Amino acid sequence: MFTRSPLALVVPAVSAALGMVGSATSHPAPGVTAVTDHVIATASSATLRYWTVERMRRAVVPPHRPRPYAMTERTEGTASGAGDAPGTPVTVPGSVPERQSSRRTVETPGAPWTSRGAVRATTGKVFFTINGGDYVCSAGTVASANRDLVVTAGHCARDAAGHWAENWIYVPGYDEGHRPYGAFTARHLFVPGPWTAHADQNYDVALVALATSAGRHVSDVVGAQGIAFDQPRGALVYGFGYPAGGRYDGERLTYCSGRTYPDSHKITKDEGLRCDMTEGSSGGPWLTRFDAGTGTGVVTSVSSFKYADDPATMYGPYFGNTVRRMYDRAQRT
Repeated sequence: MFTRSPLALVVPAVSAALGMVGSATSHPAPGVTAVTDHVIATASSATLRYWTVERMRRAVVPPHRPRPYAMTERTEGTASGAGDAPGTPVTVPGSVPERQSSRRTVETPGAPWTSRGAVRATTGKVFFTINGGDYVCSAGTVASANRDLVVTAGHCARDAAGHWAENWIYVPGYDEGHRPYGAFTARHLFVPGPWTAHADQNYDVALVALATSAGRHVSDVVGAQGIAFDQPRGALVYGFGYPAGGRYDGERLTYCSGRTYPDSHKITKDEGLRCDMTEGSSGGPWLTRFDAGTGTGVVTSVSSFKYADDPATMYGPYFGNTVRRMYDRAQRT
């Protein structure tokens, strides 16, 4: 998510104006550190037909396994290994200059996002099937060369048992059952090798290349946030998602804000954010340099898991060199 000195930023804000629209492989790319990918074979039309209103309503968060900690969606693997060490900061087009937010930068554990701005369209809800079960997560569009990319949690694309998600759709701007920008199906899923190998919690992130909808790329329809790697830790972030457990019902965009801090259990290299969002919010983007007036920022992590003894803290993986290389590959797919 963060390192020492941010790179000079390029290209302002969201990459496109808002608009309205109604067989597997597993191999590392040359020169890329352990990226695992999966090509969706199902036709987009069949996937869209699969997700009826009733099936979307019945979709649940992936089940937990008993562990010392509980993930927001799926408790998988052990929180072992180390995240990427800080390196040269990298920011890709679509990011915004740091500026004073129009919203007070006080800590917000979890609240509905009532403001307008680009983040309402660039954040969405995800529906997918893994091993016969229908599940939900959150995700966000990020700037990319192919204009098709969204970022989410690794366990929202592939589970610890090695099952890839199918029937994967992204509904940007989801709001109480409404699909204001339609729905986009996945065509290619990417996760880091360490997540594939042993569900390493430090790499619980996925990038998903979407198919076009009515001939339009997702970023051309809803815009896209910037994405950055090797950024300074301890930054002020805004985390977004669709929590569906506890006091939440998964029907509206929710956010938390505050400064991140290290893993209090010292098990992972993830950063924590005070946030009471629950299951369903996994994969939701964390934005730094966020301007609440325009709803634009830079994605530097995603919601991943919580410890069972600390439900007030959400953890997100550090976007380091491994995630950057995965992004470099995914954005050209």
